[in-house]
Amino acid sequence: MTDLSPLWSPQALEAATGGTLHGAPKPITGASIDTRSLQPGDLFFAIRGEARDGHDFVRDALSRGAGAAVVAADRAAEFSGAGAVLAVSGVSDDPVLDAMQALGRAARARSHAGIVAVTGSVGKTGTKEALRHVLSAQGPTHASVASYNNHWGVPLTLARMPADAAYGVFEIGMNHGGEIVPLTAMVRPGIALVTTVEPVHIEHFASLSAIADAKGEIFSGLRPGGTAILNRDNPQFARLLAHAQASAAGRVVTFGEHPEADVRASRIVLRPDLSVVDAVVMGIPVTYQLGTPGRHTAMNSLGVMAVVHALGADLALAALSLAALRPPVGRGERTALRIGEGEAFLVDESYNANPASIRAALATLAAIETGPRGRRIAVLGDMLELGATGEDHHRDLGGAVEAAGIDLVFTAGPLMRHLFEALPVTRRGTCGAASGDLVDPLLATLRPGDAVMVKGSNSIRMGRIVEALKARYANAGQTDPSQALAR
Repeated sequence: MTDLSPLWSPQALEAATGGTLHGAPKPITGASIDTRSLQPGDLFFAIRGEARDGHDFVRDALSRGAGAAVVAADRAAEFSGAGAVLAVSGVSDDPVLDAMQALGRAARARSHAGIVAVTGSVGKTGTKEALRHVLSAQGPTHASVASYNNHWGVPLTLARMPADAAYGVFEIGMNHGGEIVPLTAMVRPGIALVTTVEPVHIEHFASLSAIADAKGEIFSGLRPGGTAILNRDNPQFARLLAHAQASAAGRVVTFGEHPEADVRASRIVLRPDLSVVDAVVMGIPVTYQLGTPGRHTAMNSLGVMAVVHALGADLALAALSLAALRPPVGRGERTALRIGEGEAFLVDESYNANPASIRAALATLAAIETGPRGRRIAVLGDMLELGATGEDHHRDLGGAVEAAGIDLVFTAGPLMRHLFEALPVTRRGTCGAASGDLVDPLLATLRPGDAVMVKGSNSIRMGRIVEALKARYANAGQTDPSQALAR
């Protein structure tokens, strides 16, 4: 939290959660479920995680300056003298999680902000960050941290929302059908956006249509008269439209390059370091520059502009703001690397991966100009949750590698081996069982003028390769590939 004014009074905490305070809390300026990132003044929720019970960390949280800790009523006595605790009871196995959800609903009930919910198979975090960026220039804006989009992250983000926020942007994710319904019911957005539907988490679904149905759940929480925003270019558009029309939405707004899209790109100019978009937003011509490159980012920016218009915010100011937008760490962050007397260029896409996002990342890498004798190098880790078709999805990336003109491919994981073996020998770098197996071969291979992109699913830990590259080669302080490699 950057706003250190109190979020909750002691009386409001008790009223919202039905709990009882023991001891006098410090001013509550934030909320946390993790002592590693806890800030002084945070309200610490001792929820039960998959591997740990938050009650084991209550004393640590209070010693670190937590304003108070929310604990199960039957365990409150354990923390006598450690600091203020809010003792709560609930109907589920985790009364603390129940209390966090209740506090989130109370935050939503008191808010007069324009609330936006974002989901999609690809691009939801980047779109959420773009909305945070453009709306922050127009009023106090609260948004999900990182990818806090699940049954813990959404109520925690709500509980952190200041009462005077002008805008709220919430990312909502899912791995299975039915997961979005309770989350969007808590957020109660006035605007709900689906970026796209792709074969992500496909092992948990019978078909791509089933994924579309799960994403379409976001419209079930729309406030009456709200706005549903859909990607007109996506093959699942008709299915999503049916969900929107069955909801309380007062209108449906579409975006894309489709001639019938309400927010339509008439021209997209892709450059190595940025994009330029000529668009028509609900009949209004708008031209803007995007500080993040890539066609996928440009397409999602149309969704951003649709949200801005639906909120009644300033389109011109939003268009200007997009020029300063930069990709988050792990989602396209760019770094110049000093190698001897020259430079190479790193694109960090290590946060996560699926077939659509890898294809988009390869296309972005293709647009980067290499230096003299430079090569385009893709370092790819397994894509997970693809079920029985996983091997095929990995092998099929060969066409995208060829289309992007990638010179060398390094792969990590047993699934990516299928891509590696499908590639011509001339394109093969190294195939490893784990991401750590690629570090030394890649460091030995990299030379001035190269452009390297790293991407893979979270659990494959491709970020360790990014860290190794940054540690070995001092950052040249340059983030523009056209400058970094034009030596």
